[in-house]
Amino acid sequence: MRKLTYFVAVSIDGFIGDPTGDATCFLRFVDEEFLAHLTSHCPETIASPGRRALGIDHLKNEQFDTVIQGRASYDLALAENETSPYAHLRQYVASRSIKESPDPAVEIVAGDLAEKVRELKAEDGDLGIYLCGGADLAGQLKEEVDELVIKTYPLVLGAGMPMFAAGFSVGEFTLESVETFGNGVVVRKYVRKR
Repeated sequence: MRKLTYFVAVSIDGFIGDPTGDATCFLRFVDEEFLAHLTSHCPETIASPGRRALGIDHLKNEQFDTVIQGRASYDLALAENETSPYAHLRQYVASRSIKESPDPAVEIVAGDLAEKVRELKAEDGDLGIYLCGGADLAGQLKEEVDELVIKTYPLVLGAGMPMFAAGFSVGEFTLESVETFGNGVVVRKYVRKR
């Protein structure tokens, strides 16, 4: 069975962005060392415009072949006239307000999102599913998340958008790995306890 992985950038105090969801404060930590890590371990998590700008659009997918993102995340791409922000992946956007996809490579999921994720997880394949935020989407899929890859940046925001916008329920995960970088970034991978 394929896995759903919430691959997310957060502050030390657990916010994925400011109260509006803006996470540009994290970008300064994507230095040469950390970018080399991303491009060698998970280049598919870099959106198509970034891959083109970095000259890495030719790199093969290492961990994921599918991406699920929320409407707000997709709106960021649309604001840049990018209708297929992860052209190297199968793309799904969770939205009840987008009636028709602006791009044939992007499928809009307006119905039961958790059911769609279970269908995707049941497919054959070696690569997984990348959950590309935001907080509302992660909250809706909290019980479906099999792995967390948390890129913690050395900043305290004090307030902002949480990792999961969801009601209280306890989900237990096991720490699988920790990687640290010279710029203070820490990447932790957790696997859900079953």
